[in-house]
Amino acid sequence: MKPEDDVCKVNCINESAVNRLRKEMLTAQKAEDLADLFKAMGDPGRVRILYALSKEELCVCDLQSLLNMSQSAVSHQLRLLRNLRLVKYRRQGRMVFYSLDDDHIYRLFAEGLNHIEHNLLSLEE
Repeated sequence: MKPEDDVCKVNCINESAVNRLRKEMLTAQKAEDLADLFKAMGDPGRVRILYALSKEELCVCDLQSLLNMSQSAVSHQLRLLRNLRLVKYRRQGRMVFYSLDDDHIYRLFAEGLNHIEHNLLSLEE
């Protein structure tokens, strides 16, 4: 397949489809927010944190030990994830426990992981 095989050879716009979708198109702000969400998941360290938190609530010290990261590195990543509302925390005495912010985040993460695992199985066949 040549690189030019994946582009139209003629300029033929489906006006009804374009007009229909134009009414439903994401706003610039929603597109930016969604891009930020996926950028946050673009870092392996943050992905590992999200994976651990998809399994159970953990304190910063647990994450530090599990991921073999410094406390400042874990805290930095958690702050970024918290600002994007991907994780939340609760304080219990002198301890701070983190979990995924809500079920939407769990499902988004699980679907992404499922996609990756499915593609790996396809490659092995």
